[in-house]
Order: sequence, then C-alpha cells, then structure tokens
Amino acid sequence: MFRAKAAQDGIAWKAPSRSMLPKKLKAWSVVSAGIIAVAAIPAAAIAQVPWEAQRNAGAAPPAPSPDQEAVRQRRADQKGPRQEVQIVPAVLDNYVGYYQLDGYRVFAITRDGDRLFVQLTGQDATQVYPESPQKFFYKTAAAQISFVTDPQGRATGLIYYQDGSERPAARIDQAQAQQLQEKFAKRLKGDAPLPGSEAALRHQIEMFEKGQPDYDAMTENLATITRPQVPKIERDFALLGPLQSISFRGVGFSGWDIYEAKFENGISVNRILLITGLRFEWGP
Repeated sequence: MFRAKAAQDGIAWKAPSRSMLPKKLKAWSVVSAGIIAVAAIPAAAIAQVPWEAQRNAGAAPPAPSPDQEAVRQRRADQKGPRQEVQIVPAVLDNYVGYYQLDGYRVFAITRDGDRLFVQLTGQDATQVYPESPQKFFYKTAAAQISFVTDPQGRATGLIYYQDGSERPAARIDQAQAQQLQEKFAKRLKGDAPLPGSEAALRHQIEMFEKGQPDYDAMTENLATITRPQVPKIERDFALLGPLQSISFRGVGFSGWDIYEAKFENGISVNRILLITGLRFEWGP
C-alpha cells in the first residue's frame, strides 16, 4: 500500500509536547482503506466537510492537485492491463533472494524453472509474470514489482507497486532475513504494542478531526496518497463524532498494532505499523 526509513523496535517516545510531534512521528505514516459505513447515526449528527456543503450547493468539484493527479495516474497504470512477455529464464537467478520491505517484513523471491515466485512475510508465495526482463506483475492483484540491478544485472533491490504507491525494498542476505523473521515471530508472540503507536494514532485522529492532517508525520509518498482521501476521511470522522477513548486489542497476524477507538456515534478498528501506515475501519 514509499520512501520508508528503516525503523527499529525500540523507538523512544515519551509524552512529547505537541510542538515535537512531527519530528518524533516521522517514522509513522498514514493511509486509510476498508471504510465501512457507521450504522444508526441520527441525521442531526451528520456534519459536512466544506467540500460536501459546496457540492450540495451546486459547486464544481475542486481541481486535483499535481500530487493527487500523480497518484491517480500511477494507480491507473498499476490497474491497467498487463502483457506477459517471454524472457530468458536464466535472468531470474539475478533476482532470487531476500528484500526488506519494512522493520519486520521481507520479500522472499524464489525460482522454479522458468517461473518466479514472491512471498511476503505472513503471506503465501505467489507467482509473478514478466512484462519486461526486470518488471513482473501479479495476476491476483493490481500490483507489480520491478528489480533494481547493478551493472552485472544482479538485483540490489526491488520496488513494489500498488494503489498508486511505489515502495522500495533493499536486498539483504539470508541471515538478515532470518533475523527479521524471528523478530516478527517474537512480536506476534509478545502481543504488545510498539512504543508510541497509541500516541501516533491519537495524534492523527485529533488532527483529522481538526481538518489539519499531519503530513509532516508521514513519509512523502504516503502523504501524497493520503491527500486525495482527506475529504472522505474527514467526512467519516464527522459521522463518528468526538473521540472518547482508545484501547489496544492486540497484534494482528501481519504485525500491525490493532486498536479500537470509541467515538460518540460508533467505533473504528485501527491498524498501525511503523513505516507502513494506519488504517481506519469504521463499525457500529
């Protein structure tokens, strides 16, 4: 779902002042998805964000910003039809290996004859298909990967494309990959939130409620992805009403911290992870 910086487990974040939040939250990023309508909200409780009021008054929609247009074009390209091409199977050996996506997850690239498979931590291996000697696409999702290579053709990293984003993953060796896998397993078993995750979630909710998303706390690419979604996110927060409490529910199988945020008119289930992002899922 980036110019993500490598983040470590032990980031210290001890009740910083509001003025320090952007700097301390730089390793966190925000993106929303999977929104479910809140049930049984009285009409009187529904507030409108500025654009909603303008639209209902017959105003034309605002023109997309250059960032919004860039995301739209990338998303359209990623969802477009792909054409499988023939490549020399031997080139696949240059790509086999491990690539670190974030603080826990790794892409494992394997070869089976003339077929290439990609497996992200916590997921099944999936075959990808060549659209060029260096770029491959999934048939199970509107997503692609391309390999960054050295002059000898050996991959030094890859880029993962999906939903308008482009996320780099640097190549690592097998020992490093094993360490990350063990770290991930330990995190799941420990079932404790990452330091600062609740504070980061609360901060972003508060800023969205004020109509002032904290883009400084996001990575550059995720800020670009978030901007087009802001009217929708703010509208949903207006439906939910004021935030009342946040409680930790556990660590998801993908390594995300899962919180339940209780609002005056409903609840949201929020998933947050260092580097990767924050997801809001609304529910009654």
